[in-house]
Amino acid sequence: MTQLMTLVIYDIENDKLRSDVANFLKSKGLKRIQYSAFIGCLTDSQRIDLIAGLRRLVKDGRNNVQIFPLTQASYNMRTIIGSPLYDEAEEEDIVVT
Repeated sequence: MTQLMTLVIYDIENDKLRSDVANFLKSKGLKRIQYSAFIGCLTDSQRIDLIAGLRRLVKDGRNNVQIFPLTQASYNMRTIIGSPLYDEAEEEDIVVT
């Protein structure tokens, strides 16, 4: 079963909805890497489930959620400027299998 690193970023005005989205992403195994950005390894079916769940939560056209499947190579090419918002020790949990 192939997994791809999946980056989810969002811009949501409503505090409750923003919190609900963050909790939903955490429940799907994604880790917060910035205040409005989560990442994790997902299979195609997990990503489809994630998209369906986010569509149910985020119905207002003023909000924006973007989902980026990334290869391990593109993830490894990332550049971090400043300190990350998550514990660097957790990074070993973010591995594509």
